[in-house]
Amino acid sequence: MGEKPRISLIHATSVAMQPINESFLRLWPDAVVYNLLDDSLTADLERAGGDVMAMAHRFSALVRYALEGAADGILFTCSAFGPAVELARAGGSIPMLKPNEAMIEEALAIGRKIALIATFRPALAPIMDEFHQAASGLELNPVFVEGALNALKAGDQAAHDRLIAEACAAASGSDVVCFTQFSMTSARDASHLACRRPTLTTTDSAVEKLKSLIAQRSGKK
Repeated sequence: MGEKPRISLIHATSVAMQPINESFLRLWPDAVVYNLLDDSLTADLERAGGDVMAMAHRFSALVRYALEGAADGILFTCSAFGPAVELARAGGSIPMLKPNEAMIEEALAIGRKIALIATFRPALAPIMDEFHQAASGLELNPVFVEGALNALKAGDQAAHDRLIAEACAAASGSDVVCFTQFSMTSARDASHLACRRPTLTTTDSAVEKLKSLIAQRSGKK
């Protein structure tokens, strides 16, 4: 590995790109970050009736492409494709993170009553499965925020953030609130104020975890 780690981000939607790149700039500016985007994956998942494994071979192809580009680490940014990502990264020789796993670790360290907030409905089932695989005795509260993602795609970030914050306000009885998608990060501060509970984002958790894994691999502290 060279002096600066080379990280490939694999995206299924363009709205995930800015939030995760901003997290890298803030938390790990020494990383050299490249973006691989296939924005047909989300539409094709819907056409496949939510069959995530129908996308598995395409994620495997994206991983091979990143490896051929000498990536030192890979981060998948779309939470709706967990099982396909798991298969694609199996047996990999470099750190490869699913989008949710670092946040799940943080959430479980806080409590067992967990609100899961999503603006893309297919993101909920995979992350619920991941939580149940990680721990037992959980009380999960899945919340889909109608209209928020469409507002963001239309350029109305204020409406996107407001709708998410309103949903989080209704989840104030949880121990911790978790955003299920990278694209939701801009609503974190407003949502935290609305619910007054720890509010976790996949972006910051993922960057910190990947940074730690790469440091361990290279023998650095």
